Amino acid sequence: MSFIYNIGIHIAHFGLKCTSLLNEKIKKGVIGRQNTFKILESNLTPNDKTLWFHCASLGEYEQGLPVFKELRKHYNQHKIVLSFFSPSGYEIRKNSPIADVVVYLPLDTKSHSKRFVNIVNPELTIFVKYDIWPNYLNELKKRALRAILISAAFRKNQSYFKFYGAELRRALFSFEHIFTQNETSKTLLQSINYNNVTISGDTRFDRVFSQLDLNNDLSFVETFKGDKLCIVAGSTWPEDEKLLINYINSCDHKNVKFIIAPHNIKTSQINSIQDKLDCQSVLYSKKNDQLLIDAQVFIIDTIGILTKIYSYADIAYVGGAMGHTGLHNTLEPAVFAIPIVIGSNHEKFPEAKAMIDIGGMFSISNQETFNNILNELIRNEEKRLSCGRSSMAFIKKNKGAVIQILDYLRI
Repeated sequence: MSFIYNIGIHIAHFGLKCTSLLNEKIKKGVIGRQNTFKILESNLTPNDKTLWFHCASLGEYEQGLPVFKELRKHYNQHKIVLSFFSPSGYEIRKNSPIADVVVYLPLDTKSHSKRFVNIVNPELTIFVKYDIWPNYLNELKKRALRAILISAAFRKNQSYFKFYGAELRRALFSFEHIFTQNETSKTLLQSINYNNVTISGDTRFDRVFSQLDLNNDLSFVETFKGDKLCIVAGSTWPEDEKLLINYINSCDHKNVKFIIAPHNIKTSQINSIQDKLDCQSVLYSKKNDQLLIDAQVFIIDTIGILTKIYSYADIAYVGGAMGHTGLHNTLEPAVFAIPIVIGSNHEKFPEAKAMIDIGGMFSISNQETFNNILNELIRNEEKRLSCGRSSMAFIKKNKGAVIQILDYLRI
Protein backbone atom coordinates (compact mmCIF):
# COMPACT_ATOMS: atom_id res chain seq x y z
CA MET A 1 0.00 0.00 0.00
CA SER A 2 2.87 2.35 0.81
CA PHE A 3 4.35 1.75 -2.65
CA ILE A 4 1.02 2.52 -4.34
CA TYR A 5 0.56 5.68 -2.27
CA ASN A 6 4.02 7.00 -3.13
CA ILE A 7 3.57 6.26 -6.83
CA GLY A 8 0.27 8.14 -6.63
CA ILE A 9 1.95 11.18 -5.08
CA HIS A 10 4.51 11.34 -7.88
CA ILE A 11 1.75 11.06 -10.47
CA ALA A 12 -0.14 13.86 -8.71
CA HIS A 13 3.03 15.97 -8.76
CA PHE A 14 3.31 15.54 -12.53
CA GLY A 15 -0.41 16.21 -12.96
CA LEU A 16 -0.26 19.48 -11.00
CA LYS A 17 2.65 20.69 -13.12
CA CYS A 18 0.71 20.00 -16.30
CA THR A 19 -2.51 21.56 -14.98
CA SER A 20 -0.61 24.65 -13.80
CA LEU A 21 -0.07 25.61 -17.44
CA LEU A 22 -3.80 26.28 -17.68
CA ASN A 23 -4.79 27.20 -14.13
CA GLU A 24 -3.37 30.30 -12.44
CA LYS A 25 -4.26 29.17 -8.92
CA ILE A 26 -2.54 25.80 -9.31
CA LYS A 27 0.42 27.55 -10.93
CA LYS A 28 0.93 29.67 -7.81
CA GLY A 29 1.06 26.52 -5.69
CA VAL A 30 3.50 24.75 -8.01
CA ILE A 31 5.88 27.73 -8.11
CA GLY A 32 5.49 28.36 -4.38
CA ARG A 33 6.41 24.77 -3.49
CA GLN A 34 9.59 25.10 -5.51
CA ASN A 35 10.72 27.86 -3.14
CA THR A 36 9.80 26.20 0.16
CA PHE A 37 13.16 24.69 1.11
CA LYS A 38 15.03 27.84 0.15
CA ILE A 39 12.73 29.90 2.41
CA LEU A 40 13.10 27.46 5.31
CA GLU A 41 16.89 27.29 5.05
CA SER A 42 17.10 31.09 4.89
CA ASN A 43 15.05 31.59 8.05
CA LEU A 44 15.91 28.65 10.30
CA THR A 45 19.14 27.41 11.85
CA PRO A 46 19.84 24.00 13.47
CA ASN A 47 19.84 25.72 16.88
CA ASP A 48 16.33 27.16 16.53
CA LYS A 49 13.53 25.69 18.59
CA THR A 50 10.45 25.43 16.41
CA LEU A 51 6.74 24.65 16.23
CA TRP A 52 5.03 23.60 13.02
CA PHE A 53 1.39 24.45 12.21
CA HIS A 54 -0.12 22.97 9.05
CA CYS A 55 -3.41 23.97 7.41
CA ALA A 56 -4.88 22.87 4.11
CA SER A 57 -6.24 26.32 3.31
CA LEU A 58 -7.65 29.53 4.73
CA GLY A 59 -10.61 27.92 6.48
CA GLU A 60 -8.39 25.56 8.45
CA TYR A 61 -6.08 28.47 9.34
CA GLU A 62 -9.01 30.40 10.80
CA GLN A 63 -10.06 27.24 12.62
CA GLY A 64 -6.64 26.75 14.18
CA LEU A 65 -5.92 30.41 14.86
CA PRO A 66 -7.14 30.59 18.49
CA VAL A 67 -4.87 27.65 19.35
CA PHE A 68 -1.98 29.10 17.35
CA LYS A 69 -2.27 32.42 19.18
CA GLU A 70 -2.06 30.79 22.59
CA LEU A 71 0.93 28.68 21.55
CA ARG A 72 2.61 31.77 20.12
CA LYS A 73 2.35 33.43 23.54
CA HIS A 74 3.53 30.38 25.47
CA TYR A 75 6.40 29.42 23.17
CA ASN A 76 7.69 32.95 22.70
CA GLN A 77 11.28 31.79 22.27
CA HIS A 78 10.39 29.38 19.48
CA LYS A 79 10.17 30.06 15.77
CA ILE A 80 6.84 29.07 14.27
CA VAL A 81 6.58 27.56 10.80
CA LEU A 82 3.15 27.80 9.20
CA SER A 83 2.49 25.73 6.08
CA PHE A 84 -0.39 25.67 3.63
CA PHE A 85 -1.23 23.31 0.82
CA SER A 86 -3.63 25.61 -1.03
CA PRO A 87 -2.80 28.98 -2.60
CA SER A 88 -6.07 30.36 -1.23
CA GLY A 89 -4.58 29.94 2.23
CA TYR A 90 -0.98 30.85 1.56
CA GLU A 91 -1.57 33.93 -0.60
CA ILE A 92 -3.92 35.53 1.95
CA ARG A 93 -2.00 34.61 5.11
CA LYS A 94 1.63 34.59 3.97
CA ASN A 95 2.27 37.55 6.28
CA SER A 96 0.47 36.06 9.28
CA PRO A 97 1.77 37.58 12.54
CA ILE A 98 1.48 34.27 14.38
CA ALA A 99 4.30 32.72 12.31
CA ASP A 100 7.96 33.48 11.71
CA VAL A 101 8.03 31.53 8.45
CA VAL A 102 5.10 30.82 6.11
CA VAL A 103 5.53 28.32 3.26
CA TYR A 104 3.73 26.03 0.89
CA LEU A 105 3.93 22.40 1.99
CA PRO A 106 5.83 20.39 -0.64
CA LEU A 107 4.02 17.33 -1.95
CA ASP A 108 4.17 14.33 0.38
CA THR A 109 7.05 12.38 -1.13
CA LYS A 110 9.50 10.55 1.11
CA SER A 111 12.37 12.81 0.08
CA HIS A 112 10.36 16.01 0.63
CA SER A 113 9.12 14.91 4.05
CA LYS A 114 12.59 13.88 5.21
CA ARG A 115 14.15 17.15 4.06
CA PHE A 116 11.34 19.27 5.52
CA VAL A 117 11.50 17.62 8.95
CA ASN A 118 15.30 17.76 8.91
CA ILE A 119 15.19 21.53 8.51
CA VAL A 120 12.22 22.34 10.76
CA ASN A 121 12.71 19.67 13.45
CA PRO A 122 9.53 20.82 15.27
CA GLU A 123 9.14 20.34 18.99
CA LEU A 124 5.39 20.22 18.43
CA THR A 125 3.31 19.89 15.25
CA ILE A 126 -0.35 20.84 14.93
CA PHE A 127 -2.43 19.68 11.96
CA VAL A 128 -5.91 21.16 11.59
CA LYS A 129 -9.01 19.14 10.66
CA TYR A 130 -7.61 17.09 7.76
CA ASP A 131 -4.95 17.28 5.01
CA ILE A 132 -3.24 14.32 6.64
CA TRP A 133 -0.01 13.44 4.84
CA PRO A 134 1.42 9.98 5.66
CA ASN A 135 5.08 10.54 4.77
CA TYR A 136 5.34 13.74 6.81
CA LEU A 137 3.59 12.19 9.79
CA ASN A 138 5.56 8.96 9.65
CA GLU A 139 8.77 11.00 9.52
CA LEU A 140 7.71 12.88 12.67
CA LYS A 141 6.86 9.64 14.44
CA LYS A 142 10.14 8.01 13.40
CA ARG A 143 11.99 10.86 15.16
CA ALA A 144 9.69 10.77 18.22
CA LEU A 145 8.48 14.33 17.50
CA ARG A 146 5.10 15.30 18.98
CA ALA A 147 2.13 15.82 16.67
CA ILE A 148 -1.57 16.36 17.39
CA LEU A 149 -4.62 16.81 15.16
CA ILE A 150 -7.25 19.35 16.20
CA SER A 151 -10.86 19.96 15.10
CA ALA A 152 -10.86 16.64 13.27
CA ALA A 153 -14.06 15.55 11.54
CA PHE A 154 -14.32 12.07 10.01
CA ARG A 155 -16.97 10.32 7.93
CA LYS A 156 -17.39 6.56 7.54
CA ASN A 157 -16.94 6.71 3.75
CA GLN A 158 -13.38 8.05 4.07
CA SER A 159 -10.40 5.90 3.09
CA TYR A 160 -9.20 5.58 6.71
CA PHE A 161 -12.08 3.24 7.40
CA LYS A 162 -11.92 1.15 4.21
CA PHE A 163 -9.95 -2.05 3.52
CA TYR A 164 -7.65 -0.16 1.14
CA GLY A 165 -6.84 2.66 3.58
CA ALA A 166 -3.97 1.05 5.49
CA GLU A 167 -1.43 3.76 4.63
CA LEU A 168 -3.72 6.58 5.74
CA ARG A 169 -4.70 4.69 8.90
CA ARG A 170 -1.03 4.31 9.76
CA ALA A 171 -0.64 8.09 9.40
CA LEU A 172 -3.38 8.68 11.97
CA PHE A 173 -1.42 6.63 14.50
CA SER A 174 1.45 9.11 14.12
CA PHE A 175 -0.61 11.62 16.09
CA GLU A 176 -0.13 11.25 19.82
CA HIS A 177 -3.64 12.66 20.31
CA ILE A 178 -6.59 13.62 18.12
CA PHE A 179 -9.21 16.18 19.15
CA THR A 180 -12.47 15.62 17.28
CA GLN A 181 -15.42 17.86 16.63
CA ASN A 182 -18.03 15.22 17.44
CA GLU A 183 -18.89 11.79 18.84
CA THR A 184 -19.19 10.25 15.37
CA SER A 185 -15.56 11.02 14.62
CA LYS A 186 -14.42 9.55 17.94
CA THR A 187 -16.41 6.37 17.32
CA LEU A 188 -14.90 5.98 13.84
CA LEU A 189 -11.39 6.34 15.24
CA GLN A 190 -12.10 3.78 17.93
CA SER A 191 -13.36 1.39 15.24
CA ILE A 192 -9.78 1.22 13.90
CA ASN A 193 -8.40 0.95 17.45
CA TYR A 194 -7.22 4.54 17.71
CA ASN A 195 -8.11 5.51 21.28
CA ASN A 196 -6.05 8.62 22.12
CA VAL A 197 -8.99 10.81 21.24
CA THR A 198 -10.97 13.60 22.93
CA ILE A 199 -14.20 15.21 21.78
CA SER A 200 -13.27 18.87 22.19
CA GLY A 201 -15.62 20.39 19.65
CA ASP A 202 -14.74 22.78 16.87
CA THR A 203 -12.15 25.52 17.53
CA ARG A 204 -14.01 27.73 15.04
CA PHE A 205 -16.50 28.55 17.80
CA ASP A 206 -13.68 30.00 19.91
CA ARG A 207 -12.34 31.79 16.87
CA VAL A 208 -15.58 33.55 15.99
CA PHE A 209 -16.46 34.34 19.61
CA SER A 210 -13.14 36.16 19.98
CA GLN A 211 -14.28 38.48 17.17
CA LEU A 212 -16.56 40.21 19.67
CA ASP A 213 -13.50 41.45 21.57
CA LEU A 214 -12.13 43.16 18.47
CA ASN A 215 -12.94 46.53 16.94
CA ASN A 216 -15.44 45.72 14.18
CA ASP A 217 -16.15 49.32 13.19
CA LEU A 218 -16.20 50.13 9.47
CA SER A 219 -17.18 53.74 8.91
CA PHE A 220 -17.98 53.23 5.23
CA VAL A 221 -20.52 50.50 6.09
CA GLU A 222 -22.13 52.82 8.65
CA THR A 223 -22.40 55.49 5.95
CA PHE A 224 -23.93 53.02 3.49
CA LYS A 225 -26.39 51.46 5.94
CA GLY A 226 -27.60 54.61 7.66
CA ASP A 227 -30.82 53.80 9.53
CA LYS A 228 -31.92 51.13 7.03
CA LEU A 229 -32.17 47.38 7.57
CA CYS A 230 -29.15 45.63 6.02
CA ILE A 231 -28.88 42.20 4.41
CA VAL A 232 -25.31 40.94 3.99
CA ALA A 233 -24.65 38.16 1.48
CA GLY A 234 -21.19 36.72 2.10
CA SER A 235 -18.95 34.42 0.04
CA THR A 236 -21.48 34.18 -2.79
CA TRP A 237 -21.16 32.17 -5.99
CA PRO A 238 -23.06 32.76 -9.26
CA GLU A 239 -25.93 30.47 -8.23
CA ASP A 240 -26.31 32.50 -5.02
CA GLU A 241 -26.00 35.80 -6.83
CA LYS A 242 -28.76 34.87 -9.28
CA LEU A 243 -31.20 34.53 -6.38
CA LEU A 244 -30.01 37.76 -4.78
CA ILE A 245 -30.18 39.81 -7.98
CA ASN A 246 -33.67 38.55 -8.81
CA TYR A 247 -34.83 39.40 -5.30
CA ILE A 248 -33.24 42.83 -5.23
CA ASN A 249 -34.65 43.74 -8.65
CA SER A 250 -38.16 42.80 -7.54
CA CYS A 251 -37.84 44.03 -3.97
CA ASP A 252 -40.35 46.63 -2.81
CA HIS A 253 -38.63 47.16 0.55
CA LYS A 254 -37.20 50.65 0.12
CA ASN A 255 -35.94 50.62 3.70
CA VAL A 256 -33.59 47.71 2.97
CA LYS A 257 -30.00 47.84 1.77
CA PHE A 258 -27.86 44.97 0.52
CA ILE A 259 -24.17 44.17 0.77
CA ILE A 260 -22.82 41.46 -1.52
CA ALA A 261 -19.34 40.06 -0.87
CA PRO A 262 -18.65 37.57 -3.71
CA HIS A 263 -16.22 34.69 -3.25
CA ASN A 264 -14.81 35.46 -6.70
CA ILE A 265 -13.69 39.08 -6.93
CA LYS A 266 -12.40 38.95 -10.49
CA THR A 267 -13.39 42.08 -12.41
CA SER A 268 -15.53 40.16 -14.90
CA GLN A 269 -17.59 38.57 -12.13
CA ILE A 270 -18.03 41.84 -10.24
CA ASN A 271 -19.07 43.65 -13.42
CA SER A 272 -21.55 40.89 -14.20
CA ILE A 273 -23.28 41.37 -10.86
CA GLN A 274 -23.40 45.13 -11.19
CA ASP A 275 -24.69 45.01 -14.78
CA LYS A 276 -27.64 42.78 -13.82
CA LEU A 277 -28.86 45.03 -11.00
CA ASP A 278 -31.67 47.45 -11.82
CA CYS A 279 -30.97 49.66 -8.81
CA GLN A 280 -28.02 51.88 -7.92
CA SER A 281 -24.94 50.02 -6.71
CA VAL A 282 -21.44 50.96 -5.65
CA LEU A 283 -18.18 49.02 -5.53
CA TYR A 284 -15.89 49.04 -2.50
CA SER A 285 -13.02 50.02 -4.81
CA LYS A 286 -14.91 53.11 -6.04
CA LYS A 287 -16.75 54.15 -2.91
CA ASN A 288 -17.23 57.67 -1.62
CA ASP A 289 -19.71 58.95 0.95
CA GLN A 290 -22.31 60.25 -1.50
CA LEU A 291 -22.28 57.12 -3.63
CA LEU A 292 -22.65 55.00 -0.50
CA ILE A 293 -25.59 57.04 0.79
CA ASP A 294 -27.43 56.87 -2.54
CA ALA A 295 -26.77 53.22 -3.38
CA GLN A 296 -29.06 50.33 -2.48
CA VAL A 297 -26.40 47.68 -3.12
CA PHE A 298 -22.79 47.73 -1.94
CA ILE A 299 -20.53 45.21 -3.71
CA ILE A 300 -17.33 44.27 -1.86
CA ASP A 301 -14.62 43.70 -4.46
CA THR A 302 -11.88 43.07 -1.92
CA ILE A 303 -11.06 40.41 0.68
CA GLY A 304 -10.43 40.33 4.42
CA ILE A 305 -13.28 42.47 5.80
CA LEU A 306 -16.35 40.23 5.53
CA THR A 307 -16.33 39.22 9.21
CA LYS A 308 -16.52 42.85 10.30
CA ILE A 309 -19.20 43.59 7.72
CA TYR A 310 -21.39 40.88 9.26
CA SER A 311 -21.49 42.96 12.45
CA TYR A 312 -23.70 45.46 10.57
CA ALA A 313 -26.11 42.84 9.21
CA ASP A 314 -29.70 42.40 10.32
CA ILE A 315 -29.94 39.26 8.16
CA ALA A 316 -27.13 37.24 6.59
CA TYR A 317 -27.04 35.01 3.55
CA VAL A 318 -24.02 32.69 3.37
CA GLY A 319 -23.09 31.30 -0.04
CA GLY A 320 -21.83 27.98 -1.31
CA ALA A 321 -24.75 25.67 -0.56
CA MET A 322 -26.93 26.54 -3.54
CA GLY A 323 -24.33 24.82 -5.70
CA HIS A 324 -21.77 22.15 -4.84
CA THR A 325 -18.72 24.26 -3.96
CA GLY A 326 -19.34 23.84 -0.23
CA LEU A 327 -21.05 26.04 2.32
CA HIS A 328 -18.90 28.90 3.60
CA ASN A 329 -18.48 29.90 7.24
CA THR A 330 -21.87 30.38 8.88
CA LEU A 331 -20.43 30.85 12.37
CA GLU A 332 -18.97 34.26 11.46
CA PRO A 333 -22.40 35.90 11.11
CA ALA A 334 -23.97 33.77 13.86
CA VAL A 335 -21.76 35.34 16.54
CA PHE A 336 -23.37 38.71 15.81
CA ALA A 337 -26.81 37.31 16.76
CA ILE A 338 -28.47 37.49 13.36
CA PRO A 339 -30.64 35.01 11.42
CA ILE A 340 -28.85 33.22 8.57
CA VAL A 341 -30.12 31.92 5.22
CA ILE A 342 -28.26 29.25 3.22
CA GLY A 343 -28.83 26.94 0.24
CA SER A 344 -29.93 23.32 0.50
CA ASN A 345 -26.63 21.46 -0.08
CA HIS A 346 -25.32 21.52 3.49
CA GLU A 347 -25.23 17.81 4.39
CA LYS A 348 -21.52 17.88 5.24
CA PHE A 349 -21.88 20.82 7.62
CA PRO A 350 -23.24 19.67 11.01
CA GLU A 351 -23.24 23.19 12.42
CA ALA A 352 -25.73 24.19 9.71
CA LYS A 353 -28.10 21.35 10.61
CA ALA A 354 -27.81 22.23 14.28
CA MET A 355 -28.62 25.91 13.71
CA ILE A 356 -31.53 25.02 11.44
CA ASP A 357 -32.89 22.72 14.15
CA ILE A 358 -32.80 25.47 16.80
CA GLY A 359 -34.30 28.11 14.52
CA GLY A 360 -31.30 30.35 13.92
CA MET A 361 -30.84 29.37 10.28
CA PHE A 362 -33.05 28.72 7.24
CA SER A 363 -32.29 26.51 4.25
CA ILE A 364 -33.78 27.43 0.87
CA SER A 365 -33.81 25.50 -2.40
CA ASN A 366 -35.28 27.89 -4.96
CA GLN A 367 -36.21 31.50 -5.66
CA GLU A 368 -39.66 31.22 -4.12
CA THR A 369 -38.46 29.94 -0.74
CA PHE A 370 -35.62 32.46 -0.80
CA ASN A 371 -38.05 35.34 -1.38
CA ASN A 372 -40.51 34.10 1.23
CA ILE A 373 -38.01 33.73 4.06
CA LEU A 374 -36.34 37.08 3.37
CA ASN A 375 -39.70 38.84 3.24
CA GLU A 376 -40.75 37.26 6.52
CA LEU A 377 -37.51 38.16 8.29
CA ILE A 378 -37.63 41.72 6.98
CA ARG A 379 -41.23 42.29 8.09
CA ASN A 380 -41.16 40.39 11.40
CA GLU A 381 -38.68 42.08 13.72
CA GLU A 382 -39.47 39.81 16.66
CA LYS A 383 -38.78 36.68 14.63
CA ARG A 384 -35.57 38.23 13.31
CA LEU A 385 -34.32 39.01 16.80
CA SER A 386 -35.41 35.65 18.19
CA CYS A 387 -33.58 33.76 15.43
CA GLY A 388 -30.50 35.87 16.05
CA ARG A 389 -30.55 35.03 19.76
CA SER A 390 -30.67 31.34 18.85
CA SER A 391 -27.59 31.77 16.63
CA MET A 392 -25.63 33.45 19.41
CA ALA A 393 -26.71 30.87 22.00
CA PHE A 394 -25.41 28.12 19.68
CA ILE A 395 -21.98 29.78 19.51
CA LYS A 396 -21.76 30.21 23.28
CA LYS A 397 -22.81 26.62 23.94
CA ASN A 398 -20.14 25.15 21.66
CA LYS A 399 -17.06 27.25 22.41
CA GLY A 400 -14.36 25.86 24.69
CA ALA A 401 -12.33 23.54 22.45
CA VAL A 402 -9.22 25.67 22.83
CA ILE A 403 -9.17 25.28 26.60
CA GLN A 404 -9.27 21.49 26.30
CA ILE A 405 -6.42 21.42 23.79
CA LEU A 406 -4.25 23.74 25.84
CA ASP A 407 -4.99 21.73 28.97
CA TYR A 408 -3.78 18.58 27.22
CA LEU A 409 -0.59 20.40 26.22
CA ARG A 410 -0.31 21.61 29.84
CA ILE A 411 -0.35 25.26 28.88
